Amino acid sequence: MNEQVFETHRKYLTGIAYRMLGSYAEAEDVVQDVYLRWHRTDHHDVVDPKAFLARITSRLCLDVLKSARRRRETYVGPWLPEPLIEGLVDESSPAEELAGDLSVAMMLALERLSPLERAAFLLHDIFEMGFPAVAETIGRSEDSTRQLASRARKNLRSARPRYKVDAEAEGAITRAFYDAAYKGDLAGLSKLLAEDVEFQSDGGGVRPAATKILAGIVQVAKFIAGYGQKTFAGHGMSPVRFVRINGMPGFATIEADGLPQTMSFEIKDGKVSGIFVIRNPEKLKHVTAEWIREGQT
Repeated sequence: MNEQVFETHRKYLTGIAYRMLGSYAEAEDVVQDVYLRWHRTDHHDVVDPKAFLARITSRLCLDVLKSARRRRETYVGPWLPEPLIEGLVDESSPAEELAGDLSVAMMLALERLSPLERAAFLLHDIFEMGFPAVAETIGRSEDSTRQLASRARKNLRSARPRYKVDAEAEGAITRAFYDAAYKGDLAGLSKLLAEDVEFQSDGGGVRPAATKILAGIVQVAKFIAGYGQKTFAGHGMSPVRFVRINGMPGFATIEADGLPQTMSFEIKDGKVSGIFVIRNPEKLKHVTAEWIREGQT
């Protein structure tokens, strides 16, 4: 029975942990630790299992964040959250309407908050925990917790999506981008990009990637077109699987070095305004060549 109680809330707990940590692998590790602690708990003393488990998960995540922030200070190039790929890993959203809160832009905005601000905002605004319970979880007064959530809300306002998703239109733009990118078509790419487009590539110092954020049509289009011409000239187009990544359109490919890569897009007003590329193998362990080839369209 206790096992069933925990499994009922596993997806909810993983959703908290992923949003807190930006890593699906770390989120799974935290939830497994919560599972072990749950089995060592005297359940007669637990009035609300869901709230009890959420408190343990949040506290463990705050501990992980202390070391994670130190690691990210020495990270090579831009840091991006580990991709959640539709149909490949459980997106762990407690409700379908929260999918927008998994976007890379939103996850990066969360990363800029302090750990306590992030916890206060997520637990109250996203996971609908009352402020008294949130305060107990993070070890702050209720007034202080309300202030933390309010500051987080203000900082996150610009990152939360304000537009309706048109999956069909986004899919067409994504496929057009793929064709232009891997043909090195500079003019084709330029037509698809917003004036203020930003390109972020996470290689983690392990694989070649842009070590700075690129901005503007000219810089971004030249970089992508040049990469396509240099890497795929004479090799043909790479295996590709079009998927949604963190609730956004994108695709997974096997690159010329034989390793996977994911690319996802923020699209506003019919133009690509944000491009997020994951090349770090540590963040792509769940993406295999077989899986990509199986889903080619």
